[in-house]
Amino acid sequence: MSKCEQCIVREFSSLKALNKEELVKLAECKTSYIIKKGEPIFEEGESVNGIYCVKGGVCKLSKLSANGKDQIVKLVKPGELLGQRSMISDEPANLSAVALEDMEICFIPKSEVLNMFDKNNQFSMNLMKVICGDLKDASDHVVSISQKTVKERLAETLIYLEDSFGKNEDGSLRIQLSREELAGMIGTATESCIRLLSDFNKLGLIELLGKKIVIKDIVKLKRIAE
Repeated sequence: MSKCEQCIVREFSSLKALNKEELVKLAECKTSYIIKKGEPIFEEGESVNGIYCVKGGVCKLSKLSANGKDQIVKLVKPGELLGQRSMISDEPANLSAVALEDMEICFIPKSEVLNMFDKNNQFSMNLMKVICGDLKDASDHVVSISQKTVKERLAETLIYLEDSFGKNEDGSLRIQLSREELAGMIGTATESCIRLLSDFNKLGLIELLGKKIVIKDIVKLKRIAE
C-alpha cells in the first residue's frame, strides 16, 4: 500500500483537507484489506465503526426489499468513501456494500475520524458535503424510479455505466453486472430487464456478447433516456 499522502482516495474525497501530520496519524491507525469479488464490505444492519476508503475496485450499495429483491442504490468507485453516514449518525448501516470486482480498501476507526472531525473544520465540511451529495443522488434516484419508464431507466443506466466506468478492449462495458443486478439498478423484474435488453439488441442500440453488453448507438440511447 502507498502512503496516505499519495493515495487516490485523498485526491478525490474529503480526506484532501487533511494536513501532513493528520495523514501520518491516519496511516498509523488504518487497516488495509483486499476484498474479493462477491464478498461484503459490510451488510445492512451492521454497525459501521469507521469509514472505508476505496482505493481500487468497484462495489455496489444495495438494499434488500420486502420481497427479497436486491435494489442497487449506487455503485462506488475508487476515490470514494463508504460508511460515513452511518458512522456520523451512529446508526446501523441502512445499505449493504458488496464487491463487484476484487477491491483494495482501507478502514479508518471512528475515534480517529471524529478526532479529525473536531480539529479540522474543512475536513468536517467536506465530509458533510459528501453526505449531502449522497442524499441528493438518492432523491434523484427515487424521482427517476417514479417518473421514468423502465425502458428509459435502462437506457440511462447503460449510458451511466459506460460514462462512469469505461469500456473493455472489445468495446463491452467494463463493469459487468448480472442481469439480476442490472434489473436491481433500474427497479424492475429480471425477466423484464432481459426482455428489454433483447429489444435494444434487435434495434441495434446495443450488442449482447454472452453476458457482456456493447453500446452501439449511444445517441439513440440518450434520446430514449431523456
